[in-house]
Amino acid sequence: MQQIVDTINGFVWSAPLVYLCLGAGLVFSILTRFVQVRLFREMIRLLFVSKESERGISSFQALAVSLSGRVGTGNIAGVAAAIGFGGPGAIFWMWIVAFLGSATAYIESALGQIYKEEEEGEYRGGPAFYIEKAMGSKAYAWVFAVTTIIATGLLLPGVQSNAIGNAADLAFGNGTMLDTGVFGTISATKLVTAVVVVSILGFIIFGGVKRIAHFTQVVVPFMALGYVVVAIGIVLMNLSALPGILGLIVDNAFTLEAVTGGAVFWGVKRGIFSNEAGQGTGPHAAAASEVDHPAQQGLVQAFSVYVDTLLVCTATAFMILITQSYNVVDGNGDPLAGFHFVDAAIDPNTPTFTQLAVESAMPGLGKPFVAIALFFFAFTTLLAYYYIAETNVAYLRRFFKVPYELVILKLALMASVFYGAIRTASLAWGLGEIGVGLMAWLNIIAILILFFMGRPALKALADYESQRKAGVKRYSFDPDKLGIKNADFWRQRKLNSD
Repeated sequence: MQQIVDTINGFVWSAPLVYLCLGAGLVFSILTRFVQVRLFREMIRLLFVSKESERGISSFQALAVSLSGRVGTGNIAGVAAAIGFGGPGAIFWMWIVAFLGSATAYIESALGQIYKEEEEGEYRGGPAFYIEKAMGSKAYAWVFAVTTIIATGLLLPGVQSNAIGNAADLAFGNGTMLDTGVFGTISATKLVTAVVVVSILGFIIFGGVKRIAHFTQVVVPFMALGYVVVAIGIVLMNLSALPGILGLIVDNAFTLEAVTGGAVFWGVKRGIFSNEAGQGTGPHAAAASEVDHPAQQGLVQAFSVYVDTLLVCTATAFMILITQSYNVVDGNGDPLAGFHFVDAAIDPNTPTFTQLAVESAMPGLGKPFVAIALFFFAFTTLLAYYYIAETNVAYLRRFFKVPYELVILKLALMASVFYGAIRTASLAWGLGEIGVGLMAWLNIIAILILFFMGRPALKALADYESQRKAGVKRYSFDPDKLGIKNADFWRQRKLNSD
């Protein structure tokens, strides 16, 4: 199974996808005149402008739902893997892909808002919707929707639950080893963890998108702030070593080996997995928000990439590097000389590096702290995955009728979470990376095509900046005036307001 997954992963995550992610981010940064820098203050202001309505969630709730997908295992175990496989220089390329990806996040999330729909009293949207409406290709939209359901409903959840299980094992001990027959021998700790996570997950996802939004708007800021505070504390305890760490990251980012493979590949790969810019997940949450203009939510989602990578991922990286709680392995999995600081048997795909880093500063508390933080990080990501999968099921439901489709989806996702919690880290990550890669291929190609077919997201940005410069008290969006076709929701809203 592992060999099959690795082979597929090798095709999906080939060099062209790395260049596509970086290239698209650069292109959209230039086209938007680096909106991620110019309108940074506006991004923060917009977080607290829109309010929740009966049909949609607020901008802050949409940010929380989106961040619940972005801030997850990738921020703890993913950063550890980037360092373990790509070296310290991989962190520099995670920063680069986040900076450029912020512009990509604006484009895809603005598109999600422009082409959203209202269904059964709730807003829904995402790549499948804008591929059909803006590109005019139902077949392409169906492919993306099916791929996303498989990725977020079956492949990606196992990565999150696997990290929770591994962190619990390290923090609280294996307990009794149980021979389960079908699943092989697993620790009692992992089994109990899997049952608890699946039970809580089931309770929340059967409550709908509003329950997900209300849960994440409380949990996400709290868990991210607490984690970053601990990271800052550890860095301050080792402040004299920080300049050397920054130098190490930059120096290792531009070696011949880094540029031709290692650091660039793993930095981009884990960066995309973590911040999801261009992957096509963010537009789903963006479309659900209640805003006066599509560009507003595009800007809010661009900001979420900064929070994920430049704040949370950087916090993890600094903790690991500054405490030397890591190894860098070669293609055979053997630690490299000069970057071998902990037990060679540790799998870089697990959160162990991060737990060892915090444990070195908080003896007896570090491992449990990271395990608890990871639980919240990963659990809220599972909720976001369900919402994304549900949105694409709702999209396909208009064309294909499947009895009890949402019940089937919920049970399948819960089964994937249980299975992932008790499987090996390498297999879980391999499956998840296939899901991320396939979505990224489909979505980035789509938004690039849409640029040549009418540039709706760029037109929305220009319109928003024009109204902002004019000092309007309330923004409005008229797609017909801008030459944007098939934006039916906004067209109807404009007609109703006239």
